[in-house]
Amino acid sequence: MSGPTDIRRQDLAMDAERVEALLRRGFCGRLATVGADGAPYCTTMLYLWMDGAIHMHGTRARGHLRSNIDHEPRACFVIDEPGEVFDYGRFECDSTVSYASVAAFGRVTVVEAVEAKQRFFEALMAKYRTAGPERPAGFFPRLDQITLYALSIERLTGKEIVLPGIAGRWPAIDRSKTPDAQPPGGGAWSGEGRWSTLR
Repeated sequence: MSGPTDIRRQDLAMDAERVEALLRRGFCGRLATVGADGAPYCTTMLYLWMDGAIHMHGTRARGHLRSNIDHEPRACFVIDEPGEVFDYGRFECDSTVSYASVAAFGRVTVVEAVEAKQRFFEALMAKYRTAGPERPAGFFPRLDQITLYALSIERLTGKEIVLPGIAGRWPAIDRSKTPDAQPPGGGAWSGEGRWSTLR
């Protein structure tokens, strides 16, 4: 399994512990597959991180997703957790967003065992079900009508931008990537949180 060294921006790489923590708490992800005609397909899925693999489910009916997986089991699954937009420099384009994201690459298999489906749904309900009226727990009468997919991980990467404290944001610190740029009409950055216009 690959690690954080597989991403270009090493300064944004998440360590393995933070990657797994995000996989456990993430709400949903996007599964990308490719069809027999070479066309990509991406669909949003609820999921579980269980036994070192990403588990998802869908209908037993063979649709677009199942056709793609039968054609090409290699897939990519991405989850993300957005944070806040913040300024890091003096121009409007000197803005970014705090976030964390994980990209998992591997092969999707169909899990047929009834016991595995039962265990998956018990864990799925524990993750997603909200409080409400009492219903029979652990009883899933339609297990034969769903397909359980497992993405076995071959490569896993994560990256994040952590929201800096106020003292680490503009105007306290100016991290503009174009510090010598001049806006239309002239002017200069005073260094005191305002522009001074040159006349």
